[in-house]
Amino acid sequence: MRLSGRLINCMRGGREVFSGLDFEASSGQALAVTGPNGSGKTSLLRMIAGLLAPAGGSLDLEGGEAELTLPEQSHYLGHRDAMKPALSVAENLSFWRDFLGGDGADTGQCLASVGLGHATHLPAAYLSAGQRRRLSIARLLAVRRPVWLLDEPTSALDAAGQDLFAGLARDHLARGGIVIAATHAPLGIEAQELRIGGAT
Repeated sequence: MRLSGRLINCMRGGREVFSGLDFEASSGQALAVTGPNGSGKTSLLRMIAGLLAPAGGSLDLEGGEAELTLPEQSHYLGHRDAMKPALSVAENLSFWRDFLGGDGADTGQCLASVGLGHATHLPAAYLSAGQRRRLSIARLLAVRRPVWLLDEPTSALDAAGQDLFAGLARDHLARGGIVIAATHAPLGIEAQELRIGGAT
């Protein structure tokens, strides 16, 4: 499997954010998208996820499911943790599993894998920022998709949480997955760098 972008252009609010961007990532590879604030890192992830149309260029996934689009084979985790505060931790994960077309993954096992096994019945409103991030990461386990698009995935995580994320990402890559992460911090995994914009 290979995900590639060719001559990608990004326009936001009538302003060119970046242009002529090329990248490539194959099965088992991670790509760290770096650059200063406002350089278009999040916009690139949103384009791959199908949430934002490129102003030019092409995005292709070779070797995936022929009947599915690139967005349908991708997980997008934004820098904000999408959850309903009044629902429990388990209910939030169950919602996303069902919404994203999960195949019956055990939510309790997924939550235990991210260190939230003790908090399944706790309202999401009571979670710390780091726990909310762990709950978002659990979505990657509840619904298996080959391409992970992650915006600042280790934000708010403590050292143990960062190690946990790195282990899950390595497992995903070992299964032939692809990780593309916009980040200002080390991911804890081997990754090629795609820098957008000038020096900070």
